[in-house]
Amino acid sequence: MTTPTHQPRRITGPQDLAGIFDVSAATLDRLATYQAVLTRWQRAVNLVAPATIPDIWHRHFADCLQLARFIPEGEGRALADLGSGAGFPGLVLAAHFADRGGPAVILVESDQRKAAFLREAARAMEISVEILSTRIESDANLAVLRCVDFVTARALAPLPHLFSLVSPFLSPAAVCIFLKGRNAAREITEAREVWSFELDVQPSLTEEEASVLVVRAIQPRSGTGQQTE
Repeated sequence: MTTPTHQPRRITGPQDLAGIFDVSAATLDRLATYQAVLTRWQRAVNLVAPATIPDIWHRHFADCLQLARFIPEGEGRALADLGSGAGFPGLVLAAHFADRGGPAVILVESDQRKAAFLREAARAMEISVEILSTRIESDANLAVLRCVDFVTARALAPLPHLFSLVSPFLSPAAVCIFLKGRNAAREITEAREVWSFELDVQPSLTEEEASVLVVRAIQPRSGTGQQTE
């Protein structure tokens, strides 16, 4: 894997975002509401690094919205966002897909304060999401997650650990879409030691040294001790 060498355009607000991504006016309104709710909650709950809030349209909204290009629209599909935190990328994608026919979005976040924020932000944006506020590996979550077509995660865990988290519920046809930073190449190498998988590496549209990993067919290599259910 080579590190992207492009220089992404800075996105400073709704107009810049609409100039790069296919987003509706309704989605821009939802994201503006999201920004307001997050800024208010940030005073009491540490949702994101404070220094990133003035740059939220680039660092968070655009960074997450770029994943939509890997997710076909269509009724009956479901997407699970693991370790959603402040809703990145899952709640941003839900805001985008709300008036485009899906997929349905499931946010998995075990921190009760962050889960409460996600509920409030979704309510304020008038979008429907399912929020699972227990650990990813809980039996109740696994029963729900076995239905998903797409799995997303951002800044949750190194790639080998992500594969361990998703392997108990991932269907053979499901696609994982992970945002990764400058350590992506090392994580891929480490993951290949214990997992086999199909991988498409795409340059990030927002961060010069970042990548989007689109992963399919994740299976433990024989003799590595990895367990699936």
